[in-house]
Amino acid sequence: MAKTKIHSDQKYIEGLAANNSIIIQEIYKKFVPKVVYYIRNNSGNQDQAQDVVQEVMILLFNQAKANTLELTCPFDAYFFLLCKRKWLNELKKTANKGVTINEDAGSISESAHELVEQTEEFNEKQQLFDTMFQKLGDKCQELLKLSFEIKSMEEVAEKLNVTYGYVRKKKSLCIGQLTQWIQETKNFKSLKNN
Repeated sequence: MAKTKIHSDQKYIEGLAANNSIIIQEIYKKFVPKVVYYIRNNSGNQDQAQDVVQEVMILLFNQAKANTLELTCPFDAYFFLLCKRKWLNELKKTANKGVTINEDAGSISESAHELVEQTEEFNEKQQLFDTMFQKLGDKCQELLKLSFEIKSMEEVAEKLNVTYGYVRKKKSLCIGQLTQWIQETKNFKSLKNN
C-alpha cells in the first residue's frame, strides 16, 4: 500500500506543536466560526461551542506535541469533524433534553474520519495513562516527570539529590507499576488492539 501524502495543512499541526501564536490565531479566525455556527444551530450556545473548541485544541496540542499526527486531509475537515463528534458526545451525555441535529450536506472525506478516530484513540490512551499516573506516589510521579523532561538520568539523579543507581532502579519500579495498572484496566485490551 502506498504511503499517504501529508497534506499541506500539516503546518497547523506543526504550529500547534510549537505553540505558534500566529498559527493558533489563524485557526481561531479561519476554522472556529464554522464550529460555533454548527453547535449553535444544533442545541448549543456560544459558551458550549467555545468549550468544545478549547477541549479539541488541547487534544490537538497534546497529539501534535507527541508527534503522532500526520494530516492527510484539509485541516478544516479534520478540525470540524473532531469538534462535531465531541459536541455529539456531549449531547448524548445530556440526552434527556430534546436535541435537533442539522446535518450539513457537504461530505467529509474518509481520510478525515480516519484521522478523527486516531485522535480519539490517542485521547483515550492519554486519559488512561493520566488516570493511572495519578495513582502513583508523589516520588514516582516526580521522578517520571523529570525523566520525561530531562533525557539524562545522571541529571535527574543530581536534581533529586540521589544516586544514579537509585534513580534507574526507582524509575524501573515506577514504570513497572504504572504498566501493570494500565494493563489491568478493562479498556486496555481494546485500546491495545487499535
